[in-house]
Amino acid sequence: MQGHKDRILTTHVGSLPRTVEVLDAMKAKHEGEPYDEDDYRRKIGEGVREIVKRQADLGIDVVADGEMSKTGFFAYIEERIEGFEARRDEKYNLFAAETAAFPEYYAEYFARVMMGGAIVAMAPMYCVGPVSYKGEAALARDLDNLKAALADVSCHDAFVPAISPAGVGYNAYYGTEEEYAGAVAEALRTEYLAIVDAGFLLQVDDPFLCDILVDPALDDAGKDRKCRLYVEALNHALRGIPEDRVRYHTCYGINEGPRIYEAPMDEVCRYMLDIDAGSYSFEAANARHEHEYHIWEDLELADGKALIPGVITHASNIVEHPELIAERLVRYAERVGRENVLAGGDCGFSSQACYHTEVHPTVIWAKFEAMAEGARLATEKLW
Repeated sequence: MQGHKDRILTTHVGSLPRTVEVLDAMKAKHEGEPYDEDDYRRKIGEGVREIVKRQADLGIDVVADGEMSKTGFFAYIEERIEGFEARRDEKYNLFAAETAAFPEYYAEYFARVMMGGAIVAMAPMYCVGPVSYKGEAALARDLDNLKAALADVSCHDAFVPAISPAGVGYNAYYGTEEEYAGAVAEALRTEYLAIVDAGFLLQVDDPFLCDILVDPALDDAGKDRKCRLYVEALNHALRGIPEDRVRYHTCYGINEGPRIYEAPMDEVCRYMLDIDAGSYSFEAANARHEHEYHIWEDLELADGKALIPGVITHASNIVEHPELIAERLVRYAERVGRENVLAGGDCGFSSQACYHTEVHPTVIWAKFEAMAEGARLATEKLW
């Protein structure tokens, strides 16, 4: 089990601010400027050690490498999976219903942060040939860096995020969506197995499930069909991996915004709970979804599985009060069992590598401190 029998463990979703040294080297590399590859890798290793130590010092029990080496999951696809090309002249059509309802806000928002603030511009990825995994060397470096960083700290466990089959890109090669999803799942299985074999928890990142559920191009039957296709593809990629070594994370993709056009959590759970994972991480601290803990009065969580509700949010620079964090954790513990709840975040704090994260790094660390204190208070109430 991923929960704990005598206290509430703390964790987060994965991405954290990269060091300035890493960002400078990333920028030079991706813009074709002179840089030293060995020095770049050294800076990433140092960045991982720094970010892992900071997490442990702040009371995070289940830590990660902060996604230090990744410029973002779209560039990561190009680096690690064969058969894809980035179409940099094409714009993403993200969050169509939201952006249609609030066009002025999102035009300014995307230009300032998500798309406009990244070191490497986000570009849609298209499958244009047979899919296979090619990222063994890059993945091995990530795993080695995390192992080295963990030697200097004391923590409960460590996880490594990896993308879900639903989020890899668009199919422009395979004859059917089923063929495409199966090929992507088989390629990602290489990464999933390597992470678990290295002794880490695998976290599958899948905000794309929530995207499907609000896709205006699909009717209800189409949404259901596509969700089930990608749940099946993910379970195929996870086959044989012990569930207690897998975490599944889903969220809504947007950080700060009106966020009116998002799927309710009970809809998400219709698919999420069919995924072969030992725990489920999801947004629960943002004001559009905090009330949804009530769904667990009717939903049944399978034996041995755990929930990682977000008790701090990535969408605000307000630091949540530890008493509120404790209250949020107790709500879930009362509904699914205290040993089946971990404290987590709504989403990552730097999904794209950028110099200016929406939540300032000093505020992120304060949120982590508050989460650790909130988990301690919840433990006192529950045990």
